[in-house]
Amino acid sequence: MLNRSAAIAFIFAISASAAEAQFNTSDPAPGENFNVELGAMFWSPTPTLIVQTGALAAFGETRVDLVREFAIENKRFREFRIVAKAGRKHKIRFNYLPIEYSQTATLTRTISFGDRTFTVGVPATADLEWKMWKAGYEWDIVSRDRGFFGIIAELKHNEINASLSSTFGVEAAEAKAPVPTVGVIGRGYPHRMVSITGEFTGFKVPDRLSEEFEASLYDFDIYATVSFGRNLGVQAGYRSLTAEYLVDEDAGELKLKGPYFGGVLRF
Repeated sequence: MLNRSAAIAFIFAISASAAEAQFNTSDPAPGENFNVELGAMFWSPTPTLIVQTGALAAFGETRVDLVREFAIENKRFREFRIVAKAGRKHKIRFNYLPIEYSQTATLTRTISFGDRTFTVGVPATADLEWKMWKAGYEWDIVSRDRGFFGIIAELKHNEINASLSSTFGVEAAEAKAPVPTVGVIGRGYPHRMVSITGEFTGFKVPDRLSEEFEASLYDFDIYATVSFGRNLGVQAGYRSLTAEYLVDEDAGELKLKGPYFGGVLRF
């Protein structure tokens, strides 16, 4: 809770810096002059990947830590972003982030995953695929030539497939978890060609709604953009993405945190 509050406070701080510059409109920032912005990011997060399936899924202590058991290493992933302006204060946002891990290791302890037991000393392979689509709307309550502050409403659709396999067989788990999220975004310009943006979105589906579906997702993103004129820019940032779910008999706790870089093309 403290980290989430700090994220929101930081975004408010960014919006305050934007407010300081809102009266200086004689030299507007070229990074805000677009109809469509296309972005491609390369993210290298540190993962936490804990999953379970079957009757054991509801018991957190029986879940399998794929990073610890299989020594899964950091990988680089590509994320695709689209922002389209429907007006000065209105934006439509789309994101697609495919994540995939695969690692083979000789087990140092016996693991129970679903209805199958993977015994110590046996080579086994862990595979995890997580695809997330985001579609949302952003309303900039304050919008100026050198910054803005707004609110975001998004639907984050997650498709998660995890499996363990060995010479004795395969056990798999899959879940589809659409999660609506809301949040805030703020951007300020220390220089007309350089912006700093922070955004936080999240939501937790109340447990009382269903005994077979529980989900929460929190997404914090802070990044700097350097623009080379109106049409081209480069970005570098840090992102923290946390998803927890219990869907039917599949459960997981997935966390990705780390830096990224990329570029944007504006029209």
